[in-house]
Amino acid sequence: MKKLLHLFEKVRPKLQQGGRFAFAKPLFDAVENFFFASASRTEGAPHIRDPLDVKRFMSIVIVALVPSVLAGLYFFGLRLLLMIVVSYTAGGAVEVAFAIIRKEEINEGFLVTGLLFPLILPPALPLWMLAVGVAFGVFVGKELFGGTGRNIFNPAIVGRCFLALAYPAAMSANWLKPGHSLTGRLFEYIDGSEVDAVSMATPLVRSKQGELTGLAHMVLGNISGSVGETSGIAIILGGLFLLYTRVANWRTVVSIIISSAVLAGILHNMHPEKFAPVMWHIFAGGLLFGAFFMAIDPVTSPVTHAGKWFYGIAIGVVTILIRNFTGYVEGVMFAILLGNIAAPILDEIVVKARMRRLSFEE
Repeated sequence: MKKLLHLFEKVRPKLQQGGRFAFAKPLFDAVENFFFASASRTEGAPHIRDPLDVKRFMSIVIVALVPSVLAGLYFFGLRLLLMIVVSYTAGGAVEVAFAIIRKEEINEGFLVTGLLFPLILPPALPLWMLAVGVAFGVFVGKELFGGTGRNIFNPAIVGRCFLALAYPAAMSANWLKPGHSLTGRLFEYIDGSEVDAVSMATPLVRSKQGELTGLAHMVLGNISGSVGETSGIAIILGGLFLLYTRVANWRTVVSIIISSAVLAGILHNMHPEKFAPVMWHIFAGGLLFGAFFMAIDPVTSPVTHAGKWFYGIAIGVVTILIRNFTGYVEGVMFAILLGNIAAPILDEIVVKARMRRLSFEE
């Protein structure tokens, strides 16, 4: 480590303004911060800003995603590793390019986006589509708004939404039957040419055809679906870790799950032959993954506690409505995007209501 530190100190002068490699300073700062987590000074007291706050947040989310990643590796093979590498490479390139153009530091936020994105995609999606999707998500969903902290949409969901609209056939056909061979699929399905041989409809697709997948299979993950969204128990394990560390706000998670359960229960009781039961909806598709990992994004979700409740309720209700009354089999992605749009409005309504109440009390 001392040798590495000496190397950084030796290269640093060449990266300062006017230096030979000044253009690469954002990348250098990001790598240095990753290895050494150096503190930075602020203009006012207390003068020292610990950069570990953001890093801790991102690290906790990545740790929470480990169960879903392991489940994806178990059911769909090592091809998931290729998907993750492509996601980090393509999306990271956009992130670095904008950091250099703006002469800003590279934010650790993409570490989470780059890992989340492959987990919400079909396991046999061509890798070039994955690269296009993550690049689009980072560019349009975040950088056009000014970068991390200024975006109103979750970049990973923007990228997936783009792929769903631009390549609907690929996004609805590249589902694989889960297997247990880690190496069997490492270099298969790179172009999607052999998907039909092992394709399998997802539980949501089968439900549209009047057939419900067993709940036990959805809890364990032995079903077809997006790589990281099939195993309910893996998602819950990671999600509970996020709640325990308070990275995820429990109000958002609970409101999404309860509101979707209530509406699903009402519909099922009205017409049990047409609408699936509550627990099936909770574990089907990306509802749990969206509640624990996507909707809790602190940048794109409401800040106020009351706003988080309404935000979660809206996402849960819209998800069930889209699943049952539209041509789309899944509604989580669109529901969270609509929630992102409404988040600032919800906060404004809550704040104004509180101010009005305080004025009446006076």
